[in-house]
This record gives sequence, structure tokens and C-alpha cells, in this order.
Amino acid sequence: MERIIDSQLEDLKKLMLEMGGQVEKALQTATEGLQKKDNNLFKEVHQFETHINELQIKIDNACLHVLAKQGPVAKDLRLILSIIKINTDLERMGDQCVNIAHLGRELLERSFTSSMQDIETMSACVSKMVKGCLDSFVKMDVVAAQKILEMDDQVDMLKNKVYKDSTELMKVQPQNIQNLMDLILIARNLERLGDHATNVAEDVIFAFSGKDVRHGAND
Repeated sequence: MERIIDSQLEDLKKLMLEMGGQVEKALQTATEGLQKKDNNLFKEVHQFETHINELQIKIDNACLHVLAKQGPVAKDLRLILSIIKINTDLERMGDQCVNIAHLGRELLERSFTSSMQDIETMSACVSKMVKGCLDSFVKMDVVAAQKILEMDDQVDMLKNKVYKDSTELMKVQPQNIQNLMDLILIARNLERLGDHATNVAEDVIFAFSGKDVRHGAND
């Protein structure tokens, strides 16, 4: 016999996946805006964020309802606690996408033409992390979630490269200091997106295995 909480948990998962889908679209749109230098795409990112914020409130309220009415324990409780944490990370990922769109608009206004190859490489890596952490949640795949944790180092290295290259260019292109600062900030926001994807992966591992792997914990 199906428990009442089972259908409620499925509804929560569906809401979480809807929110995750909006985050993926926001990141993809912000990245395309940078690649195509299209201000209209940057504007679309704000629309995705509005929906993300609405879903955050809806998911929080739904989680509180299940906690209050069903009194979940064991793996059910772990799943709900993980969803609450993932919900927060996804909302912040939406904020990061908006930050990237805002910085992209500023670059367009100043007609910045320098190479953004490292930013594009970084965006592609972060997109894989976001998609991967959400897929691991859908499939309840702890092994796949673990692989997301391993990708974070690559994002950090790319962010450091953007910082180093940009600061070197500032010395010979003082007229481009503001543009190069914006590139650094875009890289920083992409790094934070990767950090949030890592958090989601850690929560997936906790939800479906009971292991807390934050801070290198193994127990």
C-alpha cells in the first residue's frame, strides 16, 4: 500500500526538477548572451529568476507541510532535509545567473571585444555540473553525484586562470581595466555556480546514502 507521504515526496521531487530546469535555462541563456553578445538574452535571464524565486517559496512551504503533517523519519526525513537545502542552492544559482547577465550587459555597453574563450570553457564545465547534479537527484545516483564533486577543481582552475590573465592584461591595457574586472566577476559567479552544484551533489549523496561528505567527511 502506498503511503500518503510517498505521493507528497514525488510532488516535491517534481517541483525541485522544475526549479532545476529553470536554473539550467537561466545559465544557458546567460552563456548564450555572452557568446552572441545579445542583450535580449540577458533580459530573459531575469524572467527565469522570477520563476525560480516563486518555486523556492512553493517548495519551502510544501516541505514544511510534509514535516508538520507526516512527521517523516529515517530516509524520508533525509530526503526532505536535502530538498530544503537544494532549494536554497538552486535559488542562489539563479541569482548568480542574473549577476552574469548584468555584467554581460555592461560589457556590451562598452563594446568589449577581447577573447572570452576561458569564460566559455568555464561556462560549459559549470553547465555540465548543474545538469549532472540534477540528473543524479532524479536517478538517486550517488556515484554520479560523487563525480560532480570531482569536477569542481577544474572550475576553480579556470577561474584562477581568468583572474591571472586579466590582471596581467590590466598592466598593458589600462583602458580595459573595468572590462577585465567584469570578466573576473563573471568567472567568480561561474565558480559560485559550481560551488552550489557541488552542494547539491553532496545533498544527493546524503539523501540517498546517509553519508555526509561535506568538508571531506566520510561518516
